[in-house]
Amino acid sequence: MVTDDIAAFAAALPGFRAITGLDFGDKTIGVAVSDGMRQVATPLETIRRKKFTQDAEALLAIVAKREIAGLVLGLPRNMDGTEGPRCQATRAFARNLSRLTDLPITFWDERLSTVAAERALLEADTSRAKRAGVIDHVAAGVILQGALDRMRHL
Repeated sequence: MVTDDIAAFAAALPGFRAITGLDFGDKTIGVAVSDGMRQVATPLETIRRKKFTQDAEALLAIVAKREIAGLVLGLPRNMDGTEGPRCQATRAFARNLSRLTDLPITFWDERLSTVAAERALLEADTSRAKRAGVIDHVAAGVILQGALDRMRHL
């Protein structure tokens, strides 16, 4: 199931299992996970992209190990709300991934998530080199936390 409707996504989730947030990019996939109560998002790791099959295999290994209940992909809309080529690539990735797993998949507007992640890392006085290595999974945490906060108010 791939849906844009966060309420339908939340309704499809089994209780008390974590969900994963993804910051899908051209070169990397940032991964974050929630706790079982779905209150807090924690940045986990960054997967270096290769080919879809290898990317999906790495992602599904994390999903299996952590018994993940669903996936939230950041949807990189343009600032005016329209969808460009990056949105199309993200939606294609979700469609292809849905053929490999029965987990519910939804999208979360990720506009400015990387900016928020960068700001948080700067406030934590993280060096430039360290920021480059963690920015994607920190951005995934921002995306996932936004979705978790919204789901708490459904």
